[in-house]
Amino acid sequence: MKVVAVVPTYNERDNIGNLVGQVFATVPAIEILVVDDMSPDGTADAVRALQPRFPRLGLLYRKEDRGFGPAYLAGFREVMRNPEIEAILMMDADLSHNPAHIPAMLERIVTCDAVIGSRYTANGGVSGWELWRRILSRAGNRYVRAVTGMPFRDCTSGFNLIRTDLLRRLDLTGIGSSGYAFLMELKHLMWRSGANIQEVPIIFLNRAGGESKLSGHIVTEGIRSPWRVRFGNKR
Repeated sequence: MKVVAVVPTYNERDNIGNLVGQVFATVPAIEILVVDDMSPDGTADAVRALQPRFPRLGLLYRKEDRGFGPAYLAGFREVMRNPEIEAILMMDADLSHNPAHIPAMLERIVTCDAVIGSRYTANGGVSGWELWRRILSRAGNRYVRAVTGMPFRDCTSGFNLIRTDLLRRLDLTGIGSSGYAFLMELKHLMWRSGANIQEVPIIFLNRAGGESKLSGHIVTEGIRSPWRVRFGNKR
């Protein structure tokens, strides 16, 4: 299966080299597309420096419509220009998503349309988080499930593997979230389409370096978006 990992970045210069090396060491045949939003720390330059060593590493440098959700959508569009790509892997650049879980996700995608790398299914979990963050994440997932009706244990996971034929069937232009709520909204759109979505356990790690992107806007959007998709994304 031909797979491209789409990795959005903003100020991840200190992490991107380790991530790229680990992903290619784990799955040599994969391709990686880094989608950088003009990171002032020079993340894009770090990627360019890696490209001679890793010919399957691509860079999409964006100067407009910045944000987490728009970065992913731009990456999806870029990847799907190639009809030979069969699946897109979504993952963070900060090493919180362990590349060691990718083989299990690739194995599962053979029997379904999309795979969620789940912290909250059996044998999943998190490592290195403070108690308040564990409580916030679990409460947030329960909130999303209650409002949207989605059956997944981890509605907000950012570690996902999705078949491109499924993405092509969806109206991605209707997604309105720019922050991490994009992850929930995309899952809701897939679920409402009738896609076969399965979860595999992962251990989510605390970011290796740099600063968290969590902000007041992201939290507010996370509270409002489940209600919007519940009553707006009827498919």
